[in-house]
Amino acid sequence: MPASPPTLRPTRRAVLAGLAAGGAALALPPGLARGQQDAARTKAVPSTGQAIPVIGMGTWITFNVGQDPKLRAERTEVLRAFFAHGGGVIDSSPMYGSSQAVVGHGLDELGHPPGLIAADKVWTSNGDEGPEQIRESLRDWGLPRFNLLQVHNLRAWRPHLETLFAMKEAGELTHVGITTSHGRRHGEMESIMRDHPVDFVQLTYNAADREAEARLLPLAREKGIAVIANRPFRRSALVDRAQRHPLPAFAAEAGCETWPALLLKFIVSHPAVTCAIPATTQVVHMRENMAAARGPVPDDALRRRIADAVADL
Repeated sequence: MPASPPTLRPTRRAVLAGLAAGGAALALPPGLARGQQDAARTKAVPSTGQAIPVIGMGTWITFNVGQDPKLRAERTEVLRAFFAHGGGVIDSSPMYGSSQAVVGHGLDELGHPPGLIAADKVWTSNGDEGPEQIRESLRDWGLPRFNLLQVHNLRAWRPHLETLFAMKEAGELTHVGITTSHGRRHGEMESIMRDHPVDFVQLTYNAADREAEARLLPLAREKGIAVIANRPFRRSALVDRAQRHPLPAFAAEAGCETWPALLLKFIVSHPAVTCAIPATTQVVHMRENMAAARGPVPDDALRRRIADAVADL
């Protein structure tokens, strides 16, 4: 039998913020709703139709700064730039140290700006501990609910999926997902995708790590499952390597002025990929990343040229 959905008790801060925002924490940026000519590109989640900006933000390592006021202020400015440029999905996890609380602090400082699509994870080997971990994560974020909850690295995925599906059925959650990274456990992920009605999968995909193209990405399209691409830069290793070389002239065809934007456009131009979640600690890098959500979309021929250029680095 499915686990009973957890009773989620947000903090007073979260309730007040939710009321003040009128539910905007799960809405799209105002510019998108107004049809801005230069709005960030979105893709629809197949199972619900919700539009998701194609460039999101990860928080692993980068937002794990504890109580340091200077570093927290810097991360708040990164968040400010993210929302200013049409960002949506922010992804975190209980595994990421203080990252959830630092995101929550930044959202409070910014007055809970509209546009947030809050994605978090369940990460415990004991299925019975999942509901309490979710409640704690909500308190850290300062939110009344998440848009997406994922089973982190398939850890105890059977009981956790029961909990998440029960939450979705009760109207306490919009999307359910599973994650993996570094190319691990693709076979198990494929099996879950075939047998369970997940809304999202999160996996590693970039111009150098393309294993997911063989089976998982085609399966996601077949089953109508949204895809979040993690490790788009192999942390920073791929960008560091690329930036030792001139940007290819054909980058202009993709409307890209930097390597990070070109690498991200390769990812999000794949028809199965809904969103990529690069992480950064710097506003200037956030602006580079968000540029990949605008301008021309590479076609198959241009995607091959980007992949070949990366292979030759």
